[in-house]
Amino acid sequence: MQQLLRWKNSENRKPLILDGARQVGKTWVLREFGKRHFSACAYLNCDDNARLRDAFSGGFSKERIVRDLSLVSGTRLGPETLLVLDEIQEIPEALSSLKYFREELPELPVAAAGSLLGLSVHAGTGFPVGKVDVLKMHPMTFSEFVRALKGEDGRNALMQSPMDSLATLHSEFKELLRQYYFAGGMPEAVKAFADGKHPDEVRSVQNAILYAYGKDFSKHLAPREVPRVQQVWQSIPQQLARENRKFVYGAVRSGARAKDFELAIQWLVDAGVAHKVNRVRKAVPPLKFYEDFGAFKLYALDCGLLAAMSEASPEEMLVGDSVFEEFKGAFTEQFVLQQLLPGLKSSPFYFSADDSKQELDFLLWKDGRMVPVEVKAEENLRAKSLRQFVSEHPGTRGVRLSMSPYREQDWLVNVPLYATERLVLDRIP
Repeated sequence: MQQLLRWKNSENRKPLILDGARQVGKTWVLREFGKRHFSACAYLNCDDNARLRDAFSGGFSKERIVRDLSLVSGTRLGPETLLVLDEIQEIPEALSSLKYFREELPELPVAAAGSLLGLSVHAGTGFPVGKVDVLKMHPMTFSEFVRALKGEDGRNALMQSPMDSLATLHSEFKELLRQYYFAGGMPEAVKAFADGKHPDEVRSVQNAILYAYGKDFSKHLAPREVPRVQQVWQSIPQQLARENRKFVYGAVRSGARAKDFELAIQWLVDAGVAHKVNRVRKAVPPLKFYEDFGAFKLYALDCGLLAAMSEASPEEMLVGDSVFEEFKGAFTEQFVLQQLLPGLKSSPFYFSADDSKQELDFLLWKDGRMVPVEVKAEENLRAKSLRQFVSEHPGTRGVRLSMSPYREQDWLVNVPLYATERLVLDRIP
C-alpha cells in the first residue's frame, strides 16, 4: 500500500501494472487502495467482458475511451478516480492501450492487475515497454502473517524490537513459524487459518489454488507442452528434499536432459509460480558475471503451497517439531527465500566451489557488498563452509539463519529464522 501511495504521488507517474502470480491479493489491494486514497474507484474486470473488449477494440480516442469506460464501469473517470483494469492480460488491446493512457491521458490514474501467466505471453508483442510502472506482489511474508494472527503489536515485536531481545519471545515466534510453514502466505489460506478454520479447510484452500494453477497451465500452453510443465511443477517437493537442493533433470523423468525441460522450467519462472536460484561459480562482484545457468535450485512460490504439493499432513506440520527436523530442511530454505525476495534489489544466488565441497545456501548482494548466508533448520551451529568462505573473502561477514537466538561474532551473525526479513530490511550484518 505504501508503494502504491508513492506511485500515486510521483511526478512522473505512468500507468501501473501490479504483477504477480494468481491469488496473491492483487485485486483486493488495488480496490482497497482506490477506496482509501481516491474519491472513487472504477473497477473493470477484463475476463469475459464483451462490452469492455468492444470499448478497447475501436482504437484510442481519449474522449471516446473515457466516455465508454465511464459507462461500462458506472463511475465517472477523472483525475481523482482510480481506474482499475483487472485481469488485463485477457484483452491484449487493453494492455497495449496503457501506452496511450500514458501519452494522451497522463492525468488519469490507471492501475492494471494481471496474472504473470498471461502478461508473459504478451511481452514483446502488445506490451507497452517503457510506458508503464511495474510493481511486483508476493505472497504474504512471515511478519504479515504475524500481523494477521497477532495484530500490529505482534508484528512490531518481531520487526522493531532490538534483535538481542527477540529471545524472550522465542517460543511464541517458533510456534508462529511452524504455523506459517503450514499455512504459507497466500491471503485466502492465511485468512482461513487466522479465522480459526480447521487445518483441513486451510489445506482445501491451498489445493484449490494449486488446481487453478493447473488449469492455467492448460489455458496458456500448447497441449504438447502441458505435461512437461506439470512434471517439473510436481517434482519441486522432491527436488527440495534432496541433500543440496540442486535441481536434477533425472528426478523429473528417468534419463531426462536439460533440453527436455528447460523451456518448461523457464515458463514456470516467467509465470511467477516458481523461483529459480542459479549457482555462481566464483564469488566475485558483479556476481551476475559468474552465473552458472546449468546448476540451479527451483523453489515453489509459497511454503504453504509446497506443503500441499508434498501432501505433508497438518498433524505432522503443526504438532511437535517434525517440520523443522524431518523434512530435510526443504521448508526452511523455501521459507528463507520467500522472506528475502520482496526486499532484495538484486537476484539471490547460491555458491558452490568447483574444486571443493564448500557450498553456501544463498549468496546475496546487499548494500554494495557480498553477504554469504547459511541456513540451518534446527539449532545446528556448525558452519564450516561459511567460515571457510569468510576467511577466503576478507571484508565479508557471514550470516547463519537458524533456530538459535541472535548472536554476533567477529566473522558471523546468527539471526533467528523467524527474523529473516530483517536481514534485508535492517543493517544486518
